[in-house]
Amino acid sequence: MSTQIEREEMEFDVVIVGGGPAGLSAAIRLRQLMPEATVCLVEKGSEIGAHIVSGAVIEPRALAELFPDWQERGAPLKTPVTEEKVLFLTGKRGFSIPFIDKLMPAMANHGNYVVSLGEVCRWLGAQAEELGVEIYPGFAAAEPFIEDGRLCGIITGDMGVNREGEQGPNFAPGMILRARQTILTEGVRGSISQRVMKQFNLRQGVDPQTYGLGIKEVWEIPAEKHKPGFVQHSFGWPMDDGTYGGAWLYHFGENLVSYGFVTGLDYSNTWLSPFQEMQRLKTHPEFAKHLEGGRRLIYGARALSEGGFQSLPRLSFPGGVLAGDSAGFLNMPKIKGTHTAMKSGMLAAEAVAEALGHEGPCEATSYTRRFKSSWLFKELFEARNVRPAFALWGNRLGALYAGIDSLIFRGRAPWTLHFRHTDHEALKPADQCKPIAYPKPDGTLTFDLTSSVFLSGTNHEEDQPIHLKLRDPSKWLPVNWNIFRSPESRYCPAGVYEALEENSTMRLQINAQNCVHCKTCDIKDPTQNIDWCVPEGAGGPNYPVGM
Repeated sequence: MSTQIEREEMEFDVVIVGGGPAGLSAAIRLRQLMPEATVCLVEKGSEIGAHIVSGAVIEPRALAELFPDWQERGAPLKTPVTEEKVLFLTGKRGFSIPFIDKLMPAMANHGNYVVSLGEVCRWLGAQAEELGVEIYPGFAAAEPFIEDGRLCGIITGDMGVNREGEQGPNFAPGMILRARQTILTEGVRGSISQRVMKQFNLRQGVDPQTYGLGIKEVWEIPAEKHKPGFVQHSFGWPMDDGTYGGAWLYHFGENLVSYGFVTGLDYSNTWLSPFQEMQRLKTHPEFAKHLEGGRRLIYGARALSEGGFQSLPRLSFPGGVLAGDSAGFLNMPKIKGTHTAMKSGMLAAEAVAEALGHEGPCEATSYTRRFKSSWLFKELFEARNVRPAFALWGNRLGALYAGIDSLIFRGRAPWTLHFRHTDHEALKPADQCKPIAYPKPDGTLTFDLTSSVFLSGTNHEEDQPIHLKLRDPSKWLPVNWNIFRSPESRYCPAGVYEALEENSTMRLQINAQNCVHCKTCDIKDPTQNIDWCVPEGAGGPNYPVGM
């Protein structure tokens, strides 16, 4: 389509795709280093922070490097961690893990802050604009712009195309944003990042990436229950020993609580529903006591890159670099990715600035060298064996190994564990899996999907092309239904996929307007048959930025 439509062009020194912590930090660092460089950042959300669910614990290390005076600048880190617990859960009880700061120093949160990440991103966006960065929210980067074997920028999505793919009365073609260097910080499983990794073979020689699905709610609770800075993590119930997962609960802001659950997407039981697991955990006494008497304000979901060190792709390629979750810089044992995303964006910017200092096309190859000499490399290297231990040996032995690796080897064991397969390959046929009986929602602590998606503020223009398609529709019935009994109707946290009976046969209905852009379907479909494309800019969830 891009070659058939006449498009306007704009030229920049650098184009950044994605307005999360990595992209904004890259933009700021670039303008700090090169005040005269033209830097453009595009964000598919309606505003900076619109696609980021609030409630996170942030380590301020990278922020302090980016802005040593971040406190004087009014950065919205207002709630220091005051108390923390790590619990092993059974069905009825919770057992606190003592001395967690000594057993697992990576999980210690002294000196960290509970924040609204959407608010942090909005603040970073304001800092970037003050430095002269051009920020365009509501513009989706739809295609890579490649010329002569080099990424030369991006093409934004067309607007005003109807459901049949025809140009409507309000049609506006996307633009070509040319750049000498492009920084991809789209987040997990970014559309352009995936195409670029394939185009330039960036994943050769590295482990497959493994993912988790994080589903989150923000609650307002009675003031007498609120403990600002309280942080709780859990593992164990309701997951079985072979399924990776865990929960968090953070008190922050004005009587707000962030509650969420991560399910490792390498799970094998096709009957498992991450949404239902997340809902039923709220009935556990260790979580219910925090939420009872409160009201749910926000619901959202997104995939997480959990592979870490051994799953990182090559970071630079002709014309651009990968940073943040586009590359997979999350520190899973630490349960944090904001500071690592920010640092990767800053390192990417420094490498790009060096490349821009050369005449003509130049790859930002110093990015890898800068990464290897940074604290980010050391942090991810020392954490590298924890997540694969759970994948190889299950939760109990994985937790035991994690303790040994942290306490005895301090992350410097003379071996590296590896991931054996991609997440979609782990799914077993329905007749080999035990069905799971989930309780009905009570409407007080637990809820259904429909009411949950409503709280995400998700909206897509009704008459636009469906952005979720089956590459080969003929595969769904014999594979997804007959073998796996439609796992997409359970792993999707937004009710996008429904298996319906029609004329004595089954068919798949795709409710694309519900999509919260979590990318789980792109990851977990057993034949990788679902094509997730960016919808029109500003479509998708609209999470309240200030909460």
